[in-house]
Amino acid sequence: MGADPLIAFLARAELLMERIEAALPHALEQPDWSRSIAFRYRQRRSGRGVIAPIAHIGAISLADLKEIEPQKEKIYRNTEQFVRGLPANNVLLTGSRGTGKSSLIRACLHAFADQGLRLIEVGKDDLIDLPDIVELVAQRPEKFIVFCDDLSFDEGESGYKALKSVLDGSVAAATSNVLIYATSNRRHLLPEYMAENLSYTHTADGEVHPGEMVEEKISLSERFGLWVSFYPFSQEEYLHIVAQWLSAMGVGDSHIAEARPQALIWALERGSRSGRVAWQFARDYAGRNGSEL
Repeated sequence: MGADPLIAFLARAELLMERIEAALPHALEQPDWSRSIAFRYRQRRSGRGVIAPIAHIGAISLADLKEIEPQKEKIYRNTEQFVRGLPANNVLLTGSRGTGKSSLIRACLHAFADQGLRLIEVGKDDLIDLPDIVELVAQRPEKFIVFCDDLSFDEGESGYKALKSVLDGSVAAATSNVLIYATSNRRHLLPEYMAENLSYTHTADGEVHPGEMVEEKISLSERFGLWVSFYPFSQEEYLHIVAQWLSAMGVGDSHIAEARPQALIWALERGSRSGRVAWQFARDYAGRNGSEL
């Protein structure tokens, strides 16, 4: 009779220990790097971080990207230097939406994958774990791009300081096989306000050194060694991109010429002449007229 309460107590204690262990942070585990060329870091419900392979990666080549030749040359050159073991910079790609920022990074991944380039996508909310990710891959033979898409921060977010530390400023030395590539619609990644431009205006309840607040805001973007800006496309550039995508989808030259007015109306309705809008129109046009092309 006396043993039964003890056994029940031990069972409850073991269950409690399992729950405590599940709640504690776990060290990242090495994934099977042979399963893909691109991976995604994510937090499970248990709070445990996992680097998982991405099974289906959008196929895109550098030749598919039109009207961004200067930007393409800069990113390609920097990535080539990185893969060859030469000095290279972390990259911040900023500018208009839908102009090819993320597509350019994917195209570079495909271009250099056979030379050992790999990509790890990390969401903004998971950047606090970025130092652990960098430490995990530091001894790997591959070269890793840590990709942060559509990056921007509100004041006080934890991932801001983690990214800032990894880029430059931590006691730990930079890892030679990891670069950060980030895209953003904000040049300085943080919201900026008109009042902050009045750096030399002092108010009763304001900062003693208001200019330092502005410096703090731009300090993160300054830690990216290479800035690449993207701009809205002109009408002719937009139509050129439309023609390129239609041709890639098997549409003949005569039908491409006929599609120009429709492409312009499509852009007008969307309020944008971006590469993304051009691709979306091409898919719609090729799909609607597939039996006639």
